[in-house]
Amino acid sequence: MSILTLSRRSVLSGSVALMASTALPASLWAQTPKRGGRLIVAADSEPRNLNPAMVASNGVFFVSSKVVEPLAEASFDGKDGLEPRLATSWEGSADGLTVTFKLRKGVTWHDGKPFASADVAFSALQVWKPLQNLGRVVFKDLEAVDTPDDHTAVFRFSKPTPFQLIRNALPPLTSVLPKHVYEAGEIDKNPANNAPVGTGPFKFAEHKPGEYYRLEKNTGYWGKDLPYLDEIVYRVLPDRAAAAGALEAEEIHLAAFSAVPLADLARIAKVPGLEVVSRGYEGLTYQLVVEINHRRKELADLKVRQAIAHAIDKKFVVDTIFLGYATASTGPVPVNDKQFYTADVPQYAFDVAKANTLLDEAGYKRGADGNRFTLKLLPAPYFNETRQFGDYLRQALAAVGIDAQLVNNDAAAHQKAVYTDHAFDLAVAPPVFRGDPAISTTILVQSGLPDGVPFSNQGGYKNDGIDALIAKAAETIDPTARTELYREFQKKVEEDLPLINVAEWGFISVARTSVKNIANNPRWVVSNWADTWVDS
Repeated sequence: MSILTLSRRSVLSGSVALMASTALPASLWAQTPKRGGRLIVAADSEPRNLNPAMVASNGVFFVSSKVVEPLAEASFDGKDGLEPRLATSWEGSADGLTVTFKLRKGVTWHDGKPFASADVAFSALQVWKPLQNLGRVVFKDLEAVDTPDDHTAVFRFSKPTPFQLIRNALPPLTSVLPKHVYEAGEIDKNPANNAPVGTGPFKFAEHKPGEYYRLEKNTGYWGKDLPYLDEIVYRVLPDRAAAAGALEAEEIHLAAFSAVPLADLARIAKVPGLEVVSRGYEGLTYQLVVEINHRRKELADLKVRQAIAHAIDKKFVVDTIFLGYATASTGPVPVNDKQFYTADVPQYAFDVAKANTLLDEAGYKRGADGNRFTLKLLPAPYFNETRQFGDYLRQALAAVGIDAQLVNNDAAAHQKAVYTDHAFDLAVAPPVFRGDPAISTTILVQSGLPDGVPFSNQGGYKNDGIDALIAKAAETIDPTARTELYREFQKKVEEDLPLINVAEWGFISVARTSVKNIANNPRWVVSNWADTWVDS
């Protein structure tokens, strides 16, 4: 079998080089899928909530996307980058006040009840809009969902809402829940949040804390002759070295989300029977961001923020922390987003001398100990790279006379300190760009957001011009005009530096070559895996 290798610089574009003879017979490229078998996957965490309609995050999607389905999924080849799931078509009105979904017929929930438009209406109005971490922004003006029949749902908005935004939100924000399971009692306390009931190709079977999650085949799945697998087992392996060892020992089939340390990839790519794959993450670009608490007098000064930006060597970060499996950021929209990205923004080259000059001009002279002032720096604990960047940033700031004191917390304590208590000066965050600035990007700089919302502007930053741009884009129906507004947004953010975008990266999967049909859409690791199979 062929081994996939990849260029470090190709990660974000998802390209890989196939190192195999061009003379291989066609039968090896178009194998007949085998039915049955178990796929064993490494899982580095255990989400406390498996309801993707409430918690739109990759840790939740990784398991629950096989069980609970959205209205549409991302696609490399589909129209507008989408392919149908529970919706078969979607159409927005010219005035931006309605979006009509035609829903798939013949779908049943895992408990045997029929799927219908009432489930979509309930999910949208009772979950996505009021409860979902990201849907509260996208669906804020949704006032009603009409259900003229069981297979039609008409979303009605109180203000013009861009169809471009709704379309971009379909894969990550529209996981549909069964109304009959959730309508009684408090949604956030429903037992199904940890044992989800869905329409997907796999049913939730069991979770043994600290050991595994197990999903089993849904024999009544709407997809013809799918899924191929009988079972998916997520083996809890929080240690990355353990994931690499389990792959080499043939104890697991797949390690996604860079579960294998980047430093091991060159070696593991040479192991017979393993392949390193960068595709399947194009719709999940992670961004390395320095969040700034503008309540601090020093950090409210633009010159200080510019100095911090100049003190960061992005090339060093990409080459040393990410070992080249990343790219330097130019602003709040990632380079690989062809729809909205612009390079026409101010840049802050690595320049220690300029950083020192700016700090002097701001009036923060070095004291006898060489320090200008002290900051509290909280690196997010989610990835090795965010923690390593925290160590690097402390050293980079020391070079310009800023004493950054590291505070390392677990995930719960970090989120509370940064997003609820605001007990930080600088924080390192890894937000995900989810296909549209209104879904996951503007929330990082928009003012007036409530406390406690993760990956949102909790630094007290307020800029009337940027807020006005965000508000205008939210009501601009024409996609060309809306795209231009977001390009202007990128310029203004980089001019005022409410935060500092450092790098952006996709992840890497390592799989046994016996696993087929992997990485075949831009969100593959968090999609339903209905057509994945194992050539045992």
